[in-house]
Amino acid sequence: MRTAKTEQRLAFRSRIILDAARGEPSSHIARREGVRATTVSNWRVRFAEQGISGLVDEPRTGRPTTYGPATAQRVLAQLDEPAPEGYSTWNGTQLAAALNLPAHQVWAVLRMHGIQLQRRRSWCISTDPEFATKAAQIVGLYLAPPDNAVVLCVDEKPSIQALERAQGYLKLPNGKAVRGVSHEYKRHGTTTLFAALDVHGGAVTGMHAQRRRRQEFLAFMNEVVALYPGKELHVVLDNLSTHKPKHDQWLACHPDVYFHFTPTHASWLNQVETWFSILSRHALRRSSFTSVAEVCARIDAFIRSYNRTATPFRWKAREVHQSNPKPLIANLLK
Repeated sequence: MRTAKTEQRLAFRSRIILDAARGEPSSHIARREGVRATTVSNWRVRFAEQGISGLVDEPRTGRPTTYGPATAQRVLAQLDEPAPEGYSTWNGTQLAAALNLPAHQVWAVLRMHGIQLQRRRSWCISTDPEFATKAAQIVGLYLAPPDNAVVLCVDEKPSIQALERAQGYLKLPNGKAVRGVSHEYKRHGTTTLFAALDVHGGAVTGMHAQRRRRQEFLAFMNEVVALYPGKELHVVLDNLSTHKPKHDQWLACHPDVYFHFTPTHASWLNQVETWFSILSRHALRRSSFTSVAEVCARIDAFIRSYNRTATPFRWKAREVHQSNPKPLIANLLK
């Protein structure tokens, strides 16, 4: 087994002490080691006064700090001031000029505090006074559905565009090829996708429509109900007007169907939104379509492929600042 190597400067000082202990003069030791005689004498004195610990370097203060915590506070304070005239936000160059600091030091402070000046963040906080009740009801359906019941998340993805783009490979002068699409495109219309996600099975049911009115929504619900004969259905919906108006007549004809509405500004509680994101990434993005029918065919093919290996989402919400009601959901999921 290999052992750790001794630091060379400690080995050098140890040789001096050992040679001196054998009675060898400092001048001879210095000549053999290629150093001054005073260097040998200094280490002999250090060892005589401090022992083994005298052969170790003493702590050094290092180079004095040029830009310390006070500089970081100046940078952070400047960010609270209005940006220069004509600008909506600060950038590193402007901060450096305003504070008379090197630009690299400004960027170091920003990195240290995890600040990215050009990043834009957004959030949506539900103001629904019944948030806790509605959210707990939906999470309860996810975690402990009624016996022999099916929980479905239903929503629509409107205005899916059939864009025809020139695709292919671009040969560069250096011999490399870049795959991509042209910035020019042709529009061939749009379609709306109604989708229902089986929360505990993972499968998705879809229907295409030109519009997303109440009648299209109820037509889709009729298709969904037909897929689960004799089953009690609990349907999670958002607060879109086509969902919210009283469907007393339709619900009266389907006594085993129950609608559960997410709180306002809380569509993230609807799991089908996650599936829409998967659809966009894997089937629609970076694609070229010459007709709406082609878009619909692609979506149908993706749904068939997805359902062959569909599994339930491991849904959870991260705990955030207490001003946001999401911690309630996070606690319910623990």
